Amino acid sequence: MMNESTGRGRGAHGRARAAAAALCLLAGALSAAAGGSPAAALAPPVSITADDLTTWQTNGIVWSMAASADGVVYAGGTFSTVRPPDAPAGTSEQPAVNFAAFDAASGAPTGCSLSFTLSSGTATVRSLVLSPDGDTLYAGGQFGAVNGVGVSNIAAVDTATCTPRQDFKVAVSATVRALAVTDDTVYLGGDFNSVAGQTRNKFAAVTTGAQLKPFTANTDEVGRAVEVTPDGSHVVIGGDFFTVNGTNSHALAVVDATTGALDKSYPGFIPNTSTVQDLTSDATQFYTANEGTGGGVFDGRIALDLATFSQVWRDTCLGATQALLVHNGVLYSGSHAHDCASMGEFPDQPRKHLLAQAVNDPKLLPWFPDTNDGIGEPVGPRVMAQTDKGGRHYLWVGGEFTTVNGSAQQGLTRFADGPDTGAPWVPNASVSTVRPGEVDVNWQTSFDTDDGELTYRIYKDGASTPVHTTTGFSVFWNRPQLTWTDRDVAPGETHTYRISASDGTNTSAKSPAVTAVVASGAEAYPTRVIADGASLYWRYDEGTSTFAADASGNLNNGFLRNAPSYRQTPAAISGPSTAIGFNGTDEYAYGNTPSSSPSTFSVETWIKTTTTRGGNILGFGNLTMENSGQHDKHVYMRNDGRLVFGVYSGGYKAVATSAAYNDGAWHHVVATQGSAGVALYVDGQLRAGNVLYTGNRNYRGYWRVGGDNLSGWPNRPTSNFFAGQVDETAVYPTVLSGSKVAAHYALRTGG
Repeated sequence: MMNESTGRGRGAHGRARAAAAALCLLAGALSAAAGGSPAAALAPPVSITADDLTTWQTNGIVWSMAASADGVVYAGGTFSTVRPPDAPAGTSEQPAVNFAAFDAASGAPTGCSLSFTLSSGTATVRSLVLSPDGDTLYAGGQFGAVNGVGVSNIAAVDTATCTPRQDFKVAVSATVRALAVTDDTVYLGGDFNSVAGQTRNKFAAVTTGAQLKPFTANTDEVGRAVEVTPDGSHVVIGGDFFTVNGTNSHALAVVDATTGALDKSYPGFIPNTSTVQDLTSDATQFYTANEGTGGGVFDGRIALDLATFSQVWRDTCLGATQALLVHNGVLYSGSHAHDCASMGEFPDQPRKHLLAQAVNDPKLLPWFPDTNDGIGEPVGPRVMAQTDKGGRHYLWVGGEFTTVNGSAQQGLTRFADGPDTGAPWVPNASVSTVRPGEVDVNWQTSFDTDDGELTYRIYKDGASTPVHTTTGFSVFWNRPQLTWTDRDVAPGETHTYRISASDGTNTSAKSPAVTAVVASGAEAYPTRVIADGASLYWRYDEGTSTFAADASGNLNNGFLRNAPSYRQTPAAISGPSTAIGFNGTDEYAYGNTPSSSPSTFSVETWIKTTTTRGGNILGFGNLTMENSGQHDKHVYMRNDGRLVFGVYSGGYKAVATSAAYNDGAWHHVVATQGSAGVALYVDGQLRAGNVLYTGNRNYRGYWRVGGDNLSGWPNRPTSNFFAGQVDETAVYPTVLSGSKVAAHYALRTGG
């Protein structure tokens, strides 16, 4: 069991185990739900910051770690040197043959140096675990000698002298991948079929004196994880196997700690395409790390009750989990998660490698330090360990990665329970003056790698005291819009606004000033769009940022991807608003929040282009950071400039204009679908329609502007992305009538 205070483990498996001022509103009205208390530096129950600490590096992969109660972290793997923090590969290196020991608090090597070698082939240390008293470090892997002392894939090291124990020698026929230890027993799992000359398929147990025990838990495929239950009566095993002692139990089983007899099998519990890579436990539960290959896989984590061995929860993120660690009620994990949409989290996108969840709830917590994939397979983190030293608790991570939090760092990194030094991102702000005598200050909530609830302060006209303070929750994939309306203004006045974000300890710089000239009368076009019930309305008045503010009042803001051309003029309609320009290659916008696919809707936008490569102007897709796999409700331009509106309902259903609109002029485009079918309007006139097209594809997705997948669509253009300017994009939950469409178009000059 993992002791969460010391980080030392009883029966902990060595791939991943540690051995052990009140603020008030001064003006205005808040138009978004937000709390009133200032943010805290870390979002409970998270107690480890996401700020990586300076740590020595390896020149290869770290597969295993163990941490002692006195603050030494042992690392094993496939590497030959270590080097200081910030040192490029190949410089300032010191020999470290597949093993190194570090001071947990400084990240620097200790005096313990061991060399794990093999006469032929590549040696590797795949598992490390400390005895409960900390006097012995057990190592497993593929190696034939430690400091020249002959061994056979398993060894014991005296931690006081950092020398291999001569009295612990047992022949293991192949790689040892997992270890767990109690006062008198060492459990091992791996590729082997023989231990001490006796048949032991993939799992075995020996005494701390290296004598083979009768424990027999034979499996048909590789063993990767071993965990002894807190009461010492059971052993949880994990790996690739399908049978245990001849009984069906794929990837996971609970066996008797003395005999190895099967106590709990899990047939069909984990898909056949998935395996268990790691195990850990706390006082009441144990947890699995899972990896899948191919379709229909399970890559997430499972929590199981130690009393009944039954499931408490599982998450369904995709992106294999390699390592687990529990601290203060939080399950930390190393993976390459890329799609957690099935559990209401982020959709498929570039990989995230470090995650946190409460032990009683699979929902992701706001803790997002990150590595890259790195070398090897590559999948990033492979192992975690924890311990205390000098009044701090340290979480160490090892693996294949070569960067941490965007900076070069290979093989090893570490985090602590303080101090929190990372400030939130600078907020993205914009202003709107649709109504006379008011200024709407809108901002995209920021991102902080270890806190979700942030405090925002709005500063007006260069003042040092904020005019408004509020809080809001955000994570990297969901940064909702917040809005405050300044009514302490007069028509014709000019005012500037800046916003800061704070996690309670660290405060961002103030956002660049945004300027508003207070309107003396209502703007005709946006007033009509809002009055007609737009649920999303992007006007593209922002400066350089990722923020597309929603002017509809529904806070359905968008993300702008890959720095499109901001504040393009002249815009589509008269007035102070501006347009946005997309390059036709990789620039687009997508909605912040997913929604169910609407059966009745209208989409409206303005376009200006001379492209001959076509492109997707507006549509609904299931992904945000890449082209969607599910997509329809598209308005796109063909290579010849004709416009197409299409839905998917048992096939592609599309209508197209007879005229081309790539003439360099602004054009008003509206597409609708409802019980009367589909209609496509251009410049206030109905240009195409079909009363039979009443259905569309049903899935959760995001509205996207400027580009998305058009694979399979009729007269597919050369480009998925639209090259041109776009303005005044709106989505409605109703079908706009022809008269309303014509009225909108007529207001382009101000009405």
